[in-house]
Amino acid sequence: MSNERRVVITGIGPVTPVGIGLEDFWSSMKAGKSGITELSPERMEGYDCPVTIGGEIKNFKVTDYYDDRKILRSLNKDMDPVSQFAVVAAKYAIEDSGIDFDKLADYGTNRTKVATFVGTGIGGISTTCNDTMTLNNRGLKALGLRSIIRLMPNAASGHIGIMWGLQGRAKSDSTACASGLDSMMDAFWYIKNGLADIMVTGGSEACLNPLAISSFYNMTALSRRQTTAAEASCPFDARRDGFVMSEGAMIFTLEELSIAKKRGAKIYAELVGVGASCDAYHITAPAEDGSGGARAIEMALESAGLSDKRECIDYIHAHGTSTPLNDARETLAIKKVFGDHAYKLAVSSTKSMTGHMIGAAGPTGLAVAALACRDDIIAPTINYKEADPACDLDYVPNVARETEVNYAIVQALGFGGHNTVAIVKKFTE
Repeated sequence: MSNERRVVITGIGPVTPVGIGLEDFWSSMKAGKSGITELSPERMEGYDCPVTIGGEIKNFKVTDYYDDRKILRSLNKDMDPVSQFAVVAAKYAIEDSGIDFDKLADYGTNRTKVATFVGTGIGGISTTCNDTMTLNNRGLKALGLRSIIRLMPNAASGHIGIMWGLQGRAKSDSTACASGLDSMMDAFWYIKNGLADIMVTGGSEACLNPLAISSFYNMTALSRRQTTAAEASCPFDARRDGFVMSEGAMIFTLEELSIAKKRGAKIYAELVGVGASCDAYHITAPAEDGSGGARAIEMALESAGLSDKRECIDYIHAHGTSTPLNDARETLAIKKVFGDHAYKLAVSSTKSMTGHMIGAAGPTGLAVAALACRDDIIAPTINYKEADPACDLDYVPNVARETEVNYAIVQALGFGGHNTVAIVKKFTE
């Protein structure tokens, strides 16, 4: 690329079913630990939906992360769980990065050059459901005044900006399961084009509630296999029959390289390319020939300057939802782009462990890919037991793999025909 501004990852903040905070998250990923469990009974109380499993963040309390009364009041009154997850994940990411926003002048920037892009596929759906019931059952005066600010999809990015005094642009992408990675794609270009020096960006989702679960169940999108919760998500396996819904957030700090170097930041990996496309085919099903996903990969390779060097890609963190159509057609897209090299690639889906975090899924994959580049360890696809002829690549089955990872691709695909791809590389000066 002609633009010499480079984008690096300096902070990672996980709030996921397999761990909160980077150490717990990455340890679980390497160990192949599932975070999918039976849901707490109150999640679906009074509803007859047969789905009772999910990637639930157990015993999440904002008081475990904040003690300031003013902040806690806002967290409890102004925020749906989707925003609560996001601000806690942002706290982890910012602390992990070591950024001191009161010293931005020392780094050669200022608060107007720090922007916040946080994607969510569904937004504050718990508030939508609960407050609709309140309005219907108890009337206008019982509703209160916070419904809109809790349910609006841009709430998480706004709250992060307010809490840390970040005066650059704040926005949310909402492109279903591609939402978080779309926000990170925009953040990448925002830094590359000089509109920001630092980005707080990623995705959040909190949709483990009766409306979302029942709706996805009626679509036959969720797994119905008679098996244990931990084994229900089995991407690329012949037994797969649907995804397992999950909640959580993954937030990053991205920085322009010179800013990161001025403050002596640690760098996990470099974000070097992004691409996106629309299948223009069907509102829920991916294109039969994988062409939409393939176009997004090609665009990402081009933006990274790798169109003629695609053999340098070592690893793909696939969208890998454990649905029959996605996994087969995603495999087809990979083969369409890489040809024979596809069979030399390591491909894995950690949704086998986390379940599907919807808008936070892409950023979670990006965290896995960045850490793979840093540590030369690829997190596995667990629950892989029966091969499917339509899914014939190397899916890193069941056990993490130690191998050199210099370049990694991350894919996020969403209802609406959205395909978003990012490429990270091992950081070198």
